[in-house]
Amino acid sequence: MKVGILKEIKVKENRVSMRPAGVEQMVADGHTVIVETTAGEGSGITDSDYINAGASIADSAAAVYGGCEMVMKVKEPLPVEYDLIREGQIVFTYFHFAASEELTRAIMDSRCIAIAYETVEKANGSLPLLTPMSEVAGRMAIQEGAKYLEKTYGGKGVLLGGVPGVNPGTVVVIGGGVVGTHAALMACGLGAKVYLLDTDLDRLRYLSEVMPKNCFPIMSNPAVLRKFLAEADLVVGAVLIPGTMAPKLVTRDMLGGMKKGSVIVDVAIDQGGCFETAKPTTHDDPIYEVDGIIHYCVANMPGAVSMTSTIALTNATLPYALALADKGYQKAVKDDPELARGVNIIKGSICYRGVADAFGLDFTPLEDLL
Repeated sequence: MKVGILKEIKVKENRVSMRPAGVEQMVADGHTVIVETTAGEGSGITDSDYINAGASIADSAAAVYGGCEMVMKVKEPLPVEYDLIREGQIVFTYFHFAASEELTRAIMDSRCIAIAYETVEKANGSLPLLTPMSEVAGRMAIQEGAKYLEKTYGGKGVLLGGVPGVNPGTVVVIGGGVVGTHAALMACGLGAKVYLLDTDLDRLRYLSEVMPKNCFPIMSNPAVLRKFLAEADLVVGAVLIPGTMAPKLVTRDMLGGMKKGSVIVDVAIDQGGCFETAKPTTHDDPIYEVDGIIHYCVANMPGAVSMTSTIALTNATLPYALALADKGYQKAVKDDPELARGVNIIKGSICYRGVADAFGLDFTPLEDLL
């Protein structure tokens, strides 16, 4: 199979979907890999590195889309790419369809096979291709939140870890999954007082056993949320419902109870965000203020630490990419239920329930489309 690796064009998105080590494995399996020129430069990878691994270099995205049966990206295709996607082409990337009806309809119109990293799911409910970026984003949420708490950025001027004789900052993390636990660990490591909220009692029991002593797992509900928002210096939104819109857990009214200069980091913004006042921002213009509360809602946070993120992501995606290239998508998804859950759209038909429900569109079971 001819496999294309595209250069990311989202603002300040420096990741790339495959490292040279992955290219070498693809080529060893008999596939042809075509990489768009300078695709890896944001992650410290040169065209020569790809050539040495066995890839060919294409001079444009159009050449990659036009010459490959499967293309791989990190972020969703942008409008300038829609017309380049061909019918029957496999597009393997993060899509987050439920956050964008425009993207959903454009991919339907293209009649490609859209396989979303974020909905590939193991039998135990874990998300193997979302997990590495969730780990990165969770840790980054604290790093970025701590920065924007500085007075020079409009924050309260609070140091999360405090100093001897001065109380540490208070961090509230909403959601005890991968993003939330990594955010809490990072905040605990800085010395902050951390409240980790979730609605799963079994998960809270587990977190109580494994998290540091300055992390306090708490059962979440609206009343509890209002109480801890009032205490928070930094709030991290880390709630995910795979493949569908994030619930709006923090309302505009709740902001009124927060301290001015506090910071919100909404990691769920890729799926619409879990704060009513959240809207996507970029690395070039990452924050805005609502009611005196600083909002950081960058939709591709891991792109800022691209070298780490690219290695972590491609370690996870490569086995699935090899299966798709070796077998073709139909046999690959029949053989692997995990990969089958990643298929969102096939030739204009939505086969992932959460995406169809998000926009009131027709749903067709995957087995009917294979």
